[in-house]
Amino acid sequence: MSVELNHTIIHSRDNRESAAFFADLLGLEVGEEWGPFIPVVLANGVTLDFATIPEASITPQHYAFLVSEAEFDAAFGRIRELGIAYHADPHQKLPGEINHNDGGRGVYFPDPSGHGLEIITRPYGG
Repeated sequence: MSVELNHTIIHSRDNRESAAFFADLLGLEVGEEWGPFIPVVLANGVTLDFATIPEASITPQHYAFLVSEAEFDAAFGRIRELGIAYHADPHQKLPGEINHNDGGRGVYFPDPSGHGLEIITRPYGG
């Protein structure tokens, strides 16, 4: 049997704001609202369904995305343009830097609901 991730729900203060932030940063499209969800579909068919919940109920999660070098350049340019704080590491000990792990590039940054997002150009350990 082939097992694939199909979708996941991302809790947000404002589902539209979070979906638009994510889609704009990575050059993706925001889908049509479906019930309480605002979807963003990734290249491998996985859907991120952003759902609004009370802010006090949000548990920050970490979401990492593998991107091409060109997509990294575009997204990192948007991060800097928007003045979003970024770090080279998940513990935020290297602010204003990116990493070069495994011969690629990576950066960590927050989304509007406090989740930790990461973009990398090479899978770790690859």
